Amino acid sequence: MAEENFQDFIRRERERLHAQRQEIFQQQQELDNKLSDIDRELSAIEAYEGAKTGKKTAARPSSRASTRGRGLRRGSRREDLLNVIREHHGLTRGQILEKLGLKGDKSGEMSISNALTALTKNNQIRRDENRRYVIA
Repeated sequence: MAEENFQDFIRRERERLHAQRQEIFQQQQELDNKLSDIDRELSAIEAYEGAKTGKKTAARPSSRASTRGRGLRRGSRREDLLNVIREHHGLTRGQILEKLGLKGDKSGEMSISNALTALTKNNQIRRDENRRYVIA
């Protein structure tokens, strides 16, 4: 009887922690999106200044901002992948591309392939017998 209670406790704790983790991932995604929006606005302002003055201003702060943005997008791309795989209990690469709206976008497809490889190497995901990516 005590072992059943312990198993129930472990199950509830695992569910609670997974829910908490998912909530934090969603918050992180929202913050990444806000930061990307700000970076995009800063780039637009710099482009406007450059057009107005006839000088190229994009080499200054926007190069640092875009570098940060690329890093954030890469991390959020992996989080997007983990979330969509978790949400659908496993997907093939083609299904992932469809769910993320990247089918036919060569750059997006390559990004997904690279992220899938990195997540597999980091043992965060694995491929099952049906060649679907699942959470490890």
